[in-house]
Amino acid sequence: MTIIVTGGAGFIGSNFIFYMLKAHLDYRIVCLDKLTYAGNLSTLAPIMGKADFRFVRADICDREAVDGLFAEEKPDIVVNFAAESHVDRSIEDPGIFLQTNILGTQVLMDTCRKYGVKRFHQVSTDEVYGDLPLDRPDMLFTEETPIHTSSPYSASKAGADLLVMAYHRTYGLPATISRCSNNYGPYQFPEKLIPLMIANALNDKPLPVYGEGLNVRDWLYVEDHCRAIDLILRSGKVGEIYNIGGHNEMRNIDIVRLICKELGKPESLITHVTDRKGHDMRYAIDPTKIHTELGWLPEMRFEDGIKKTIRWYLDNRPWWEKIVTGEYQNYYRKMYGGR
Repeated sequence: MTIIVTGGAGFIGSNFIFYMLKAHLDYRIVCLDKLTYAGNLSTLAPIMGKADFRFVRADICDREAVDGLFAEEKPDIVVNFAAESHVDRSIEDPGIFLQTNILGTQVLMDTCRKYGVKRFHQVSTDEVYGDLPLDRPDMLFTEETPIHTSSPYSASKAGADLLVMAYHRTYGLPATISRCSNNYGPYQFPEKLIPLMIANALNDKPLPVYGEGLNVRDWLYVEDHCRAIDLILRSGKVGEIYNIGGHNEMRNIDIVRLICKELGKPESLITHVTDRKGHDMRYAIDPTKIHTELGWLPEMRFEDGIKKTIRWYLDNRPWWEKIVTGEYQNYYRKMYGGR
């Protein structure tokens, strides 16, 4: 079994590669990644020399490069993690999000059709559903919830999802889609909430929280997400969408306070900054379908997962310190410096 994983040098993609190589000793994994700011080749260093792994640097929008790789590898499955994914960046520059997230997905699917790939899996997000009111804890996103996007990022992911379903219906492409809640865990780029707060707290820097920090997210440990995708690939029904959620809703401000407590840092580091434009208030996934059909449930409790994640960032400081001292610093100052 040969699987091409796009965006495999990023956070969730790299964790998925590690998981699959460990869970399926007879699989060959080929990682295709452009290595943008969020792709980190050092993440994949532990497996770079393995016979069952290959890394290829290329852009999913480069039709010639993608075609050449498929011709060489003849993949059975393609899992598309490759995406521009940070909402703030999409507000600053929407164009690259449309290019990568929609047109790049089209290139991959066209090539899948050409080479007879047995399954194309699109990794999407719960953000395509928009948001939910804070005062309605009974309301959850299901696979039937209408798409109602709030940012250029979520609109680009929704556009890709619609295109995937159109390719399935029009061309018979054997495709599946998963929409997941907020992931956390090792190797997450430090512009995201949890690693940003860990890194800043360890350096006694301000902890920038949008508005009052009352926005609610459903948190899922990244390995639970990887296990869910593996199940969908092996047992999921072609043409279906599966929501993957942790049933673990928490306010952003409470996440930050918890990190302060775990690291022994004062809450006085918390700095409230001007809220993001179009900031969704609450996400909450109903994972009943994937549980009922495939038997999936999250295994990692948040209380354990956050401690494990903090420990990883403590034990792997060189990995993230190299990131936060580079180009990212210019972006960080732009996003939070004047707010």
